[in-house]
Amino acid sequence: MLKLAGLSVPPRVLEHPLVARVADLIPVALLAALVAVQVVGGDQELVLDARLAALAVAVVLLVVRAPFLVVVFGAAAAAALLRLLA
Repeated sequence: MLKLAGLSVPPRVLEHPLVARVADLIPVALLAALVAVQVVGGDQELVLDARLAALAVAVVLLVVRAPFLVVVFGAAAAAALLRLLA
């Protein structure tokens, strides 16, 4: 139903710069929300565990512009190490 609503928007509305910018940012916001829910979301509570530390490692590696595979393996290694120590 939502897809049909998006297809029914007239093209002239989508050509407006503000609408185009918002449409470009919606997938980024949805992905960020999904990551946040998966990292700290429990059943009915916040869970702070190795996933949050792995996300922090990934963010640091992204900030220093590390290659994608280094980011993935670094975050995985951090989570594995913390789970091993816990």
